Amino acid sequence: MTTKYIDLVKQTFDFPQSEFKLEDKTLQFHTIDLMQLVMQYGTPLKFTYLPQISNNIQRAKIWFSKALKKHNYKGEYHYSYCTKSSHFKHVLDEALSNTIHIETSSAYDIDIVRLLKKEGKISNDTYILSNGFKREQYITNIADLINKGHYNCVPIIDNFEEIGLLSNEIKGRYKVGIRIAAEEEPKSEFYTSRLGVGYKNIVPFYKNKILNSEKVELKMLHFFISTGIRDDAHYWSELIKCLNIYTELKAICPELDSLNIGGGFPIKNSLNFDFDYQYMVNEIVRQIQKSCYEANVETPDIFTEFGSFTVGESGGSIYKVLHQKQQNDREKWNMINSSFITTLPDTWAINKRFIMLPINRWSQPYEQVLLGGLTCDSEDYYNSEKHVNAIYLPKFDKEDSLYVGFFNTGAYQETIGGFGGLQHCLIPSPKHILIKRDDKGNLTTEVFKTAQKSEDLLNILGYNED
Repeated sequence: MTTKYIDLVKQTFDFPQSEFKLEDKTLQFHTIDLMQLVMQYGTPLKFTYLPQISNNIQRAKIWFSKALKKHNYKGEYHYSYCTKSSHFKHVLDEALSNTIHIETSSAYDIDIVRLLKKEGKISNDTYILSNGFKREQYITNIADLINKGHYNCVPIIDNFEEIGLLSNEIKGRYKVGIRIAAEEEPKSEFYTSRLGVGYKNIVPFYKNKILNSEKVELKMLHFFISTGIRDDAHYWSELIKCLNIYTELKAICPELDSLNIGGGFPIKNSLNFDFDYQYMVNEIVRQIQKSCYEANVETPDIFTEFGSFTVGESGGSIYKVLHQKQQNDREKWNMINSSFITTLPDTWAINKRFIMLPINRWSQPYEQVLLGGLTCDSEDYYNSEKHVNAIYLPKFDKEDSLYVGFFNTGAYQETIGGFGGLQHCLIPSPKHILIKRDDKGNLTTEVFKTAQKSEDLLNILGYNED
C-alpha cells in the first residue's frame, strides 16, 4: 500500500517536472535547495528567482519568432512588460536586460521610466506604452517625456478627452494608440470593459479627432480582454472584431502600423497545468495575417504586454506549519506562521490558485488538511476551492517541523498586499530574498528586505513620532 506523500504525487501528477524535483527527500525549485534556504533565512520567507523572468521573456520571443517565420509574416514582434505586475527595480532590471519595451499605467510609472533612462536601462528607442485612465499628473509626465525627445512614448487613448489634454501639453507631433473597450465574457457582471473606446465609436473618433490633426498620429490599436489569451470562443470572437476594426482603420490611416494584443498568457498554477503556447501564438499570427490579406492591407507589427507571464513564475513563499487544530471529525487545520490575506492576497480576494507543495517530509504518510493563516479573519485560509483540488500534505508531527511552499506567486502579491506598509492584524511582512545566478551559473542569494519589526508598524501608525 502506497501511503507516502511522494507516492501520492507520482500517482496524481507527472513528476518530477522541469522546475520541481526531489533531492535528498526535499523539494528543489530550479535546482534551488529550498530547505537550505529555510535553514539560512528562516520562515516566513518570500523569494524571487530572477533568471525565470528572462527565461519566460525568451520563451515568448521564440514562440513569436517561429510563428512569424512559419507564416512568412511581414511585420515584427515587440515584447513589452506591464510594470503594474511588479514595479520592483530588480524585476525591471532583469526584464530590461532582454531588450524589451514597457507598459505603464500611472503617473508614478513615468518617474520610474526617468530613473531607468538615467541609468541607461531604457533609451529613446524603448517603447513606453502608457495605458490607463489619465489624470492631470499622468498627462503632464507623459508630455514631459515626449517633449524631451522620447517619441516612442505612445499614450494609449482611453477616452474621448485625452487627446485634447495631451495636445495642450505636448509641443510637437506625437503618436497615440487607441484601446478597444472589448466585450466581456457572458458570465461577467457587465457587458463591456470600462477601459477604452467602444468598437462602434473608434472609427468615428479617429475621423473626428485624429485624421485631420496636425499634431496627432495614430500608430497603434490596442486589444485586451480580462480573461486573457485563451483558446475559447470568446477570445477568438473578440480578436476577430478587433481585426475588423484594425483593417477598417488601416484602409484610411496609413500611419497605423501596430496591433497590441495586450497580455494574458496564463502561468502554471498546478502540476497538471497544460497550455500550448506555441499553438496559440501560431493561431493569433495566422488570424491577423488572414484578416489583413482579405482586407488588402499591410500586416501590422505585433506588440504584447505580458505582466504575470513575465514575473509570476519567478516568485515563491515558504511557511512553517506551527500547529494542527482538529476542529471536528473531518477537518484538520494546519496553521501557518503568516497570513494568506497579507502575503498572498489573491488567494483571499479572487480565489487565485498557486502551486502548493511541501518542502520536506515527502517520504512520510499524508493526510487531507486545510491551511489557516494567523489573522483573526475567517477568510484567512487556503482550501480545495482555492486550490486545484483537495489539499494533501505529510502528516503533522510536532516533533518534525513541516514547511510548505507556494510557487509562481511573483505577480501582484506585493503591491496588492501593501508591501512595506500596514498588514491585517499587524502580521509583519516576511523577509524577501533575491536569488540570482552568477556568470558561471552558480546560485547567489541576497536579502532584499528584512521582515517587518514592531517599530516599523508603530511608526506608520504614528506611535513613534520621534
